[in-house]
Amino acid sequence: MDKFFDHLQQETRSARDEMLNIEQLIRGAQGNISLETYTAYLTEAYHHVKHTTPLLMACGSRLPSEKEWLRNAIAEYIEEELGHQEWILNDIKACGADSEAVRNGQPKPATELMVAYAYDTIQRGNPVAFFGMVLVLEGTSIQLATNAAGKIKESLNLSDHAFSYLSSHGSLDISHMDFFEKLMNRVEDENDQLAIIHMANMMYKLYGDVFRSIPL
Repeated sequence: MDKFFDHLQQETRSARDEMLNIEQLIRGAQGNISLETYTAYLTEAYHHVKHTTPLLMACGSRLPSEKEWLRNAIAEYIEEELGHQEWILNDIKACGADSEAVRNGQPKPATELMVAYAYDTIQRGNPVAFFGMVLVLEGTSIQLATNAAGKIKESLNLSDHAFSYLSSHGSLDISHMDFFEKLMNRVEDENDQLAIIHMANMMYKLYGDVFRSIPL
């Protein structure tokens, strides 16, 4: 019998490939972006990353007692993710931009919609679906983050202080993904599996729209 993680990857391949062909992502991976574009990316990253811990907490609070093993996993994720939005603000400041204006500002509509969809799914739908969002955000980081950080740093002649978020997440999320794969292979409920697949496909579209909204 196929393991669910492998099935999840197969069922989301088309949406993943479509997202990875977005021009902003391709050019970012090549380091072929301006300082303004990089700062705009960090700005939108801040406005969704600040919701990571609240979303994890919301998901954990909605899980039934028979899924306590998933709630324990969420507690581990929370410990790892706490405060990452502050790393992003530090990177923005290192780029010469106004980090406090970002902190007090508003995200682009695409970012707001992605976050709202995640909260709505947890509260109104199946909270286990949230792990579809985890797949998309961490999987994208593994494929792009570390490589893009090096290329952008070189092309824009920025210091390491402008890449604490991007540089850390490529390597950090590799260990996260190993943990995630083992976790997903324990999900046996068909409704939970379908919810995770649907969420992942939606998130590839919604997260893709966040990148599409970043001006080149």
